[in-house]
Amino acid sequence: IISLRTIIGYPAPKKQNTGKIHGSALGSEEVAALKNVLGFDPEKSFQVDQDVLAHARQLVERGAAARTQWQASFEAWQSANPEKAALLERIEAKKLPAELDAALPVFEAGKDVSTRAASGKVLNAIGPVLPELWGGSADLAESNNTTIEGSPSFIPASRSTEAWKGNPYGRVLHFGIREHAAASIVNGISLHGRTRAFSGTFLIFSDYQRPAIRLGALMGVPSLYVWTHDSIGLGEDGPTHQPVEQLASLRAIPGLDVVRPGDANEVAVAWKTMLENHENPAGIVLTRQNIPTYARGTGDAEGDTFASTAGVAKGAYVLAEASKDGATVPADVILIATGSEVQLAVAARENLQAEGIATRVVSVPCVEWFKKQDPAYRESVLPAAVKARVSVEAGLALGWSEFVGDAGRSISLEHYGASADYKRLFNEFGITADAVTAAAKDSLAGAVTAAAKDSLAGLSA
Repeated sequence: IISLRTIIGYPAPKKQNTGKIHGSALGSEEVAALKNVLGFDPEKSFQVDQDVLAHARQLVERGAAARTQWQASFEAWQSANPEKAALLERIEAKKLPAELDAALPVFEAGKDVSTRAASGKVLNAIGPVLPELWGGSADLAESNNTTIEGSPSFIPASRSTEAWKGNPYGRVLHFGIREHAAASIVNGISLHGRTRAFSGTFLIFSDYQRPAIRLGALMGVPSLYVWTHDSIGLGEDGPTHQPVEQLASLRAIPGLDVVRPGDANEVAVAWKTMLENHENPAGIVLTRQNIPTYARGTGDAEGDTFASTAGVAKGAYVLAEASKDGATVPADVILIATGSEVQLAVAARENLQAEGIATRVVSVPCVEWFKKQDPAYRESVLPAAVKARVSVEAGLALGWSEFVGDAGRSISLEHYGASADYKRLFNEFGITADAVTAAAKDSLAGAVTAAAKDSLAGLSA
């Protein structure tokens, strides 16, 4: 251990070793005194010795000569390595490979899959065609599903283990139990450019990463975060590990995209959309528990299929349209859901439509992407005329009033969780399809009452 004792503000004669030196300007008198201490003329400001200036200006010639030498070497490398040169050109142009779409996995409808498992399959499917993508976990790789299989670790070969072989070009990062450092390291890699890096941990531990996440958002760094175990759905680990306020607080960070896909196929499109963006950071929020994978079609009433995943990139889309007697009709009520709670909205829609209440389900994988869409698209998804709305998310309702409005209702979690299996927790805390159904009816009644009051007010006016 090397321990150094320092004096803040040294060698300012009067302000060194004081609190004032930390946050206030020296002032002209102290600047003059400091110049005397350092051997400068206190009467002169911004003085640069002519010899120093002349030497510095030679940098232009030295740089031009170095650039010419480098360019010749680079062109020789391009000629000898055309495939690597094409890869470098693509990466520097910030374009995804043409093979990416074909590499993205398509998950079988009807099969329950956790979105963390789906994310792991996506990473391993795109890894071979996206060599610039690398990353790892803060000691939770098996839980986060963040390992690109078959890839060496980014560790010295001399530090290889039986499980992990390392070399300077390894793609698997081992951050250790250092969530803040992991986020900071990924920021640094992203700032360096060319490659795309991600770090993984549980959503609850994003709290440790927050200063680095905020700075990445402030700087517009396209860092990627993989956050799993996204709600009380993680179960028996209990309230210390169950995120409640994290989704709302992360969405409050300007410039951060918070992406919570509603099934395995949404995960694939979410990853592609995040990789297409080079302007700001994004975090993908994933379930521990298995959730349904939907049969994708047109999303209309015919066959009652669900819409294609094309709308994921727009942040919110109509997953299932309102219908009556097998025909698409305007919605009486809109159910707005994210992540694992999309299945509750889908089940509630079945309940409501069985009672003759035309119900639209909107999946919202990313609020930030949805807000970037033009007004016409946002209106097509959430028509202003439909006042009866319910948001469904296993976290704070904070932020959802913007979308549900005065007559809307929210199925949410306004307190900490408990230690039990996820099915019991959702049932005990009222995050169920029956609760969504009841909230929809309550919202409908509230919307009718509000409309009647407006009508009476108009008549009296």
